[in-house]
Amino acid sequence: MTQTITPRVRTLVLLLLAVTGILLAGAGPASAHAALTGSDPQQGVVVDKAPTQVSLTFSEKVAMNDDSLRVLDPQGKRVDTGKPSNISGTTYAVRLRGGLAKGTYTVTYQVVSADSHPVGGAYTFSVGAPSKTSVAVGGQDVGGGVVGWLYGLGRYLSYAGFIVLVGGGAFVLACWQRGAGVRAVQRTVVSGWVTLTAATLALLLLRGSYTTSGRLGDVFDLNLLGQVLQTKTGAALVSRLLLLAAAALFVAVLFGAYEKRDEEEKRDLTFGLAIGGAVVAAGLAASWAMAEHASTGLQPGIAMPVDVVHLLAVATWLGGLVALLVALYRAPARTPVGTAAVRRFSRVAFGSVVALVATGIYQSWRQVGSWSAFTGTRYGQLLLVKIGLVVVLVGIASVSRRWTGRLTETPATKAGRAAAAKETVRQKEPVGKGAVSDKGTVAEKGTAGGKATAGGKATAAGGRKSGSGGKPAADDSRRAAQLARQRAAVDLARQKRLRDADPGRFGLRRSVLAEAGVAVVLLAVTTVLTQTEPGRTEEEAKAATSSSSSSSSSASSSSGAVTLDMPFDTGGQNGKGVVRLDIDPARVGGNEMHVYVQRPDGRPFDIPEVKVAFTLTAKKIGPLPVAPDRITTGHWAASGVQIPMAGDWKIAVTVRTSDIDQTTVTKNAQIG
Repeated sequence: MTQTITPRVRTLVLLLLAVTGILLAGAGPASAHAALTGSDPQQGVVVDKAPTQVSLTFSEKVAMNDDSLRVLDPQGKRVDTGKPSNISGTTYAVRLRGGLAKGTYTVTYQVVSADSHPVGGAYTFSVGAPSKTSVAVGGQDVGGGVVGWLYGLGRYLSYAGFIVLVGGGAFVLACWQRGAGVRAVQRTVVSGWVTLTAATLALLLLRGSYTTSGRLGDVFDLNLLGQVLQTKTGAALVSRLLLLAAAALFVAVLFGAYEKRDEEEKRDLTFGLAIGGAVVAAGLAASWAMAEHASTGLQPGIAMPVDVVHLLAVATWLGGLVALLVALYRAPARTPVGTAAVRRFSRVAFGSVVALVATGIYQSWRQVGSWSAFTGTRYGQLLLVKIGLVVVLVGIASVSRRWTGRLTETPATKAGRAAAAKETVRQKEPVGKGAVSDKGTVAEKGTAGGKATAGGKATAAGGRKSGSGGKPAADDSRRAAQLARQRAAVDLARQKRLRDADPGRFGLRRSVLAEAGVAVVLLAVTTVLTQTEPGRTEEEAKAATSSSSSSSSSASSSSGAVTLDMPFDTGGQNGKGVVRLDIDPARVGGNEMHVYVQRPDGRPFDIPEVKVAFTLTAKKIGPLPVAPDRITTGHWAASGVQIPMAGDWKIAVTVRTSDIDQTTVTKNAQIG
């Protein structure tokens, strides 16, 4: 008999899927995993002489194409020539045309970091004096839009398919070999293979548009696909597809020839399937490790094997959990998942959790680097959420282990299993034998008045007298077989009711379902985490930017100019940033003032309003308000700013990021 999931369970699953969708939709574009740590000319600087090239320095090596680095004049025309080149380490440069006119120039970059994620941004510098520009630098939403959302969904589905495929296969081989013949378990594992294969193909097609134009129409561009195949990520995706072909053979043997073998042959085949399956599973996990976070940064030679073990531990635990859930709800009454299988999975899951914790501690240290990054970076905050979900999952798993201890196999269930086995043997016998073995049963039902034996003999005699046709005997055989099947169905239904009435099995079902629900959300958080800039990288980029700003400030101070950096937080959504204020030549009288507003990652921050006020507290002068003009995204300027006397001036900058969110930050500077 086929069991169906109750409406309450179906509603819970749909709710969990909706939560997952919200998490993925709120992830936004992939955060930059390679941060811009320096540039020449620097952002916002005014140079006397036009440079011959523009160079950018990143926190790690990046991949570039012909259009990855562009320099635009105030009218938006390109002034760079040739292809970008790697001039040293993580520094890349592009040559500029000679004879550049005075004005503000825009540098835009769009590259792919070593861990496969696209990185984009823009900034401005000026030659001679600032000017208005028609170039908008606030876009650069690399990895966003419809293509970015589809790519994120594909990543989620690929992780989910891998977990179900590997964990489901491991559950059948290691814990419940009878499950190889259960149709619901077969469909679950095969659906994992299909999901992983389809998601991998989708990622391969989406990759070119995801890292370049972001247009949905470029998904089937063969030129972009050819470029993707030459990258590390493209090679990893193709390798994954080849390994999935081997995984298809594994699934076919597991759910085909394996079930038909006798016990001795099964033992030999189990060993072969376990070795082959482990190799294929490790190869699939390595296709992620070789192209993402583990492949770059600190200790990649150690990080990649650790990442493979981490992924296999997650798949064995959570994928086995899915297979157990399916077995508890959908396994036929004749082949219920037994106590021994549940206990074996409990031990396997415990070992997986130990491996998961050990590898997770190393990965956390490697990607976060400091305690402050746990709360001060988005990666650290997401990692704390993930750790919390794992703790909840382990807590629910401990409840499941207690229910496993109470799980019993009642005598009625054993009798039902024996009856099912007997019925299976009966159905395999020829019709003639079935007629003989069921003769007494037919006689009991077909004869009245207490003459069952005589009736049975008469029927048999009638069958012999009927000549070569033998129709009465054949009819009796069919009735006997039908009656036996009906009795077996009634017995199995009764055993199902008795089995489901076991409080241990009922409690185990509910706790395993709760585990699976938390696992769905955990997988969504993990997918978002893999698209977020690691905390260690973000803090190193901030330190490099601060160092660059300090050196710039020192250079400016030596030439008479003043540069101030002031972090701010308006309290609203995406309200954090940094204001850089340049005053040149910082003297009594007229001055040029430039205000640059940036996001924490260094990108220009498109905000509606900036105000500046000067106050000389010692002389009770001010505040003297200044309303700078907007030059371009994240850049405001004012000329002829009058400073009436020398002194230690308090400079207040008011930043408004929305209609209701604004803040004022202050800093003192010696002027004059």
